[in-house]
Amino acid sequence: MTSEHDHQDGQSETGTVEAMATAAQDIGEFIRSQRLSAKVSLRQLAERAGVSNPYLSQIERGLRKPSADVLSQIAKGLRVSAEVLYVRAGILEARPASPVRDALLADSSISERQKQMLLEIYDSFRRENGAGEQSDGASAAGTVDVLRADSAEPARD
Repeated sequence: MTSEHDHQDGQSETGTVEAMATAAQDIGEFIRSQRLSAKVSLRQLAERAGVSNPYLSQIERGLRKPSADVLSQIAKGLRVSAEVLYVRAGILEARPASPVRDALLADSSISERQKQMLLEIYDSFRRENGAGEQSDGASAAGTVDVLRADSAEPARD
């Protein structure tokens, strides 16, 4: 015997499962397209990212949703910003374009950790000077907090 309430809960659970499957499919397709455009084989990317070939294949086919750590490893293997994959996977919110932010994220001579630290410093200066309210500071502040949660606290001098 099922009530209307039970039926509605089942529908919302089904919707959540479908949304998660769609998100996994989207990030998988994106990773696959990035890998193909970089002319990197599945095996090469798996080796670069430090994940197994079958696991990477499952991610690309949307059967698995990777963690933030795995996305970071894949980003390094693809030589793209981890932030791009985080946004695509729904871990971070997209924010308006910023020439300084874009230049930092595109710089391949510094590590992801260094990029995160520079972005945090840049955002803190913008907030301190009041520029944060005028453009992308509000969303950037929230993202910095998410990034800080994934990394060690910065050293204070």
